Amino acid sequence: MNIDSIKNGIVIDHIQAKKGMEIYRTLNLGQLDCSVAIITNAKSKKMGRKDIIKIDKSINLDLKMLGYIDPNITINIIKNDERVEKYHIEPPKELVDVIKCKNPRCITSVEQELHHVFVLTDKDKKIYRCKYCETISEQ
Repeated sequence: MNIDSIKNGIVIDHIQAKKGMEIYRTLNLGQLDCSVAIITNAKSKKMGRKDIIKIDKSINLDLKMLGYIDPNITINIIKNDERVEKYHIEPPKELVDVIKCKNPRCITSVEQELHHVFVLTDKDKKIYRCKYCETISEQ
C-alpha cells in the first residue's frame, strides 16, 4: 500500500485501532478541501495495531475532543516534509459541551442554555462525571 507523504500538514498517530473513523467524523475531516488519508489496522510494535490519519493541510484540531476519544494519540506537525512539532495528548480535566448528560433529572435537562460540563474523576479508567449531578458519562 502506498500513501504519499505530506509536505505541510498534520499526522494524527497512535490512534487506538478502530477509532480512526470516529475521529474522522467527530472532527468533520470530510468537509476539508484537501487530501485526508485514514490508515486502519496498521501494524505497530508498541500497540499491536493502530490507526493513523494524515491531513494534507494545517488546521486547528480540537485537542480536548481528541484527548477524550483517545488520550494516547500523538499529533505531528509537518512543514516542508519534516516533522517540526510533536504533541502527546492528555485526557482533558474538564469537557464543556463535548458530551451531554443522559440523566433526565439533571439540571442540564431543564435549563437548555446551561453548558454540559463533565469533570475527569478517574484518569486511569477515563471516567468523566457530570459537574451538576455526578452521572458517569457513557463512552
